[in-house]
Amino acid sequence: MKKIIVAIDGFSSCGKSTMAKDLARYAGYVYVDTGAMYRAVALLAIENGWLTEDYIDEENLQKNISQIKIFFKNNAAGVQETYLNGRNVEREIRTLKVANGASRISALGFVRHQMVSQQQLMGAEKGIVMDGRDIGTVVFPQAELKIFVTARAEVRAMRRMKELQQKGQKPVFEQVFANIKERDLRDTTRTESPLKQADDAILIDNSDITRAEQQKILEKLFKERTELDIQ
Repeated sequence: MKKIIVAIDGFSSCGKSTMAKDLARYAGYVYVDTGAMYRAVALLAIENGWLTEDYIDEENLQKNISQIKIFFKNNAAGVQETYLNGRNVEREIRTLKVANGASRISALGFVRHQMVSQQQLMGAEKGIVMDGRDIGTVVFPQAELKIFVTARAEVRAMRRMKELQQKGQKPVFEQVFANIKERDLRDTTRTESPLKQADDAILIDNSDITRAEQQKILEKLFKERTELDIQ
């Protein structure tokens, strides 16, 4: 059985994690949510006072970055959760505040280098689906299947709204939409590993397709790359 690396990149709130989870489950592969890794770093920085709304204490963050250990573990229901230095932080990292912080600290070179190193170790033996911003361009430029996903900003803002509401939060659409646009600008213009479509990545705009339709596209692409007909 031929194992490959699947790299899924794209804009925030495009459903990359859902897409990657569905494909990993279908293929029997390991799934890695790299966005959760940057959120975990942001959470730690916020908790230690190294990251505020208008300041990043780069000196202390860099001093401690090598001590940050992140791993993923399935809970009793089979749902993957994020652990930061042995602590389950899945719920804490899914807030809008942490998401915005993650977008800011991910622009720092020393943070990206540390996370990329951990991510590359996770995919050393292939059989992995990884989503993020620079997986196909920086982390695994040799990935056999690269996908770049996008959707209209207003569609992504509505998806993010629903996600936050399901977590018991009360988001305001205008704030969520502004945050989406701000993150897009930051992700695509940062000096360190900016978000961009790899030359050999397949573009998927999921603004107007269902999750089932998206899954069919992914399964077809996966079969083509692995030459494996999974029933």
